[in-house]
Amino acid sequence: MGSVGAKEVPVLLSPEGLRIDGRHLEELRSIRIVAGALHGADGSAFVEWGANKVMAAVYGPREVHPRHLQQNNKAIVQCRYNMAAFSVDERKRPGLDRRSQEISKVISEAFESVIFAEEFPRTSIDIYIEVLQANAGTRCAGVVAASVALADAGIPMVDLLPAVAVGKVGGAIALDLKKEEDNYGEADLPMALVPQSGRLVLLQMEGHMTREELAKALDLGVTGCRAIYEKMKQALRDRYASGGGAA
Repeated sequence: MGSVGAKEVPVLLSPEGLRIDGRHLEELRSIRIVAGALHGADGSAFVEWGANKVMAAVYGPREVHPRHLQQNNKAIVQCRYNMAAFSVDERKRPGLDRRSQEISKVISEAFESVIFAEEFPRTSIDIYIEVLQANAGTRCAGVVAASVALADAGIPMVDLLPAVAVGKVGGAIALDLKKEEDNYGEADLPMALVPQSGRLVLLQMEGHMTREELAKALDLGVTGCRAIYEKMKQALRDRYASGGGAA
């Protein structure tokens, strides 16, 4: 174990190449997706991804509020991403902080690029993402939950939108970072893409990678997104096979 000031830094990668939770570098955490988890929303989904628990609800197309945001030729897409005050170990003030506002904007722009908004002029499609429990990768879990919720609401899209974070841990490129890897790793690269075309609609990076590492991270992220995409489709198949969602 090393140390930085008074904090002990965990060993993120074993000599055998295993991560802090025993996963291989290219391995996802366990993912469970439930479509139609809320009865009051037009569409909804619950995602349990590792220790993350995220709920998404979609309302619309419906009247735009505030009215001056209305657009005559298409729907607007509004997203509200929020981390509940009890979602993290450290104390968090309730309400939208600057990080939540930034993530809300990024997710909204990602879905604007895949929703057929021109079919619903002068309306709003409202996405609410609530992080109930957080352990790194919450924006990616939020995108996955919101995408399934949009499909559950019957909102026409180019395709579902899988997302995953890739990072650099102990000098190696790793898929789907958990909290310790996100906190102490060298880089974090959340991404979301359209599976059929491979078009990236969300890509952010904190930290540093070489050009070769970035290329490897993108390839690994695409593979991860395609695996998550299959789980998203299965959640929707299960929803309609059962004739309804969870209580």
